[in-house]
Amino acid sequence: MRKKIQRNMIFMIALTLLAAYAFLIVIIYNHTLQIMENDARQEAKYIKTAIDISGSGYLKEMDAANTATRVTQIAPNGEVLYDSNGHEKVDENHRNRKEVKEALESGHGQDTRVSDTVGEELFYYALLLDDGTVLRVAKPMDSVSRTAVDILPYMALIAAVLIVVAWRLSKWLAIRLVRPINELDLEHPIENEVYDELTPLLLSMESQRKEKEKNERMRREFSANVSHELKTPLTSISGYAEIMKSGLVKAEDMPGFAERIYKEASRLIVLVEDIIKLSKLDEGGVGLEHERVDLYSICEDTISRLERMAERHHVSMELNGEPVYYEGVYRVLDEMIWNICENAVKYNKDGGSVKVWVGNTLEGPKVIVKDTGIGIPQEEIERIYERFYRVDKSHSKETGGTGLGLSIVKHGAAMHQIRIKTESKVGKGTTITLLFSKK
Repeated sequence: MRKKIQRNMIFMIALTLLAAYAFLIVIIYNHTLQIMENDARQEAKYIKTAIDISGSGYLKEMDAANTATRVTQIAPNGEVLYDSNGHEKVDENHRNRKEVKEALESGHGQDTRVSDTVGEELFYYALLLDDGTVLRVAKPMDSVSRTAVDILPYMALIAAVLIVVAWRLSKWLAIRLVRPINELDLEHPIENEVYDELTPLLLSMESQRKEKEKNERMRREFSANVSHELKTPLTSISGYAEIMKSGLVKAEDMPGFAERIYKEASRLIVLVEDIIKLSKLDEGGVGLEHERVDLYSICEDTISRLERMAERHHVSMELNGEPVYYEGVYRVLDEMIWNICENAVKYNKDGGSVKVWVGNTLEGPKVIVKDTGIGIPQEEIERIYERFYRVDKSHSKETGGTGLGLSIVKHGAAMHQIRIKTESKVGKGTTITLLFSKK
């Protein structure tokens, strides 16, 4: 990171110097060009004044002068009368030259072009003399370009000095910038005193740290609970089997012991199945296929499967609503609705009821399960979706609950972006609403 900062700073300085040089060249070029053009005009006016006073003979006296300015006198018909450098041919007509035409028409004219005679770019300025001839002076443009080139060594020297200074400065600055980052206490992110720009990152790290600690705590609790929940039926099965093995059980009592072993084994199988389901949901439902699911059909099938359990608990079940289709994982949605309805039957009162409604609303599709059961204390409503949490532990043991049913509901809801609303009053019953997102 430090080297990257140094490279970027040096690159930016070099780029700035290059841009500054280009900008300076444009300014110097334009300024030098303007000076050269003004000099040409001024020189033309001086020569015109001298010719007007002394006559055309003044031009011949200029031949002895060593000057970079080229002077030409042209007749109204375009004939070259005089050329200070002697390049122009006498028979070459100049009447159609731009600066000459303008001078004959308005008294003065100018043009910049490459001379066919001398093969270099020249600036031409022409004035109409009193005798009707045209005086033209020409100055080479290479002097303007040469001025820009002449400053290049100085700019290169300045650039070299600045780059060396920038390299040292960037090295010092990079070390100073990176030091607080290298000294970050990642175990306690928000306790670091660093740049304000890093605050969102540190807050995010602190949030992730807390989330990691929470997940680790939940993992340990879950592992402990799984061990306990698995140990209980296994201990019972082992105990009953040991008694039977020792021959201490009478023949007439054998079916009773076998039934107890069967119940504990069944409970163990259900528990393992629920743990596997939760593990898949923890992974985000990887490998589970989404399809178009009819929520009303799932509720109808669930009530049909719970019919015998409801009869044993003397609970009536009723389904209302309409077919509602939703894109989701059928097995997960079926498990969610099953667990909610099964709890509504298990924890109901003798002669109670469970009413299920499915339909579309302005908020989106809804599934509402309302029972007249034992209810949930207000302070425990949020906890019923925790793994292995039971409101009535003794009743849960009687009904064979694993304590994972509503956890599966919670994880399935998160996977499908479903909101869960729970309302309950002790002794009055519970209403659980699944609000599906609009798609």
